[in-house]
Amino acid sequence: MAKPDLMLFEEEYRALQEITGRLAKDASAKVVFLVDKNGQQIAAAGDLQDIDATSLASLTAGNVAATDGLARLIGEKEFSLLFHEGEKDNLHISIVGKRGIVVVIFDQNSSLALVRLRVRKASRELQEIFDRVEARALQETAAGSGFESPFCEITDEDIDRLFGD
Repeated sequence: MAKPDLMLFEEEYRALQEITGRLAKDASAKVVFLVDKNGQQIAAAGDLQDIDATSLASLTAGNVAATDGLARLIGEKEFSLLFHEGEKDNLHISIVGKRGIVVVIFDQNSSLALVRLRVRKASRELQEIFDRVEARALQETAAGSGFESPFCEITDEDIDRLFGD
């Protein structure tokens, strides 16, 4: 059975944002992103001015997908943690359940050990929120009150007429 799309309510978004902000502070990170596996940014904290968040989110999701392929090639289910070390900055990428990806960008003001410790704690909290959101989505789907896109009835012909093709 396919997983239902998740729709966050304001309360859940704020909780995810708060956890992300706390993680950035506790891990002495420059930036923390919470991304879904489709490459959409969910929450972010830290110094975001010099970062193309859209590209970072989509490239991270692609990186995780490629690494999942590598894991399967050697008989692993997945690699739940990725680490990239640079000259100045490092990336710590961690999978949260089956829905989320935590990306931590940190420099010499932090350490891999501290980041791993703080991400582990934050991941448990993030997973609880994702579980609640997924349970509500499953319940709404079962009750027949699932969200229906306003675009679901638009056909290719409608688009062609709209744009004059």
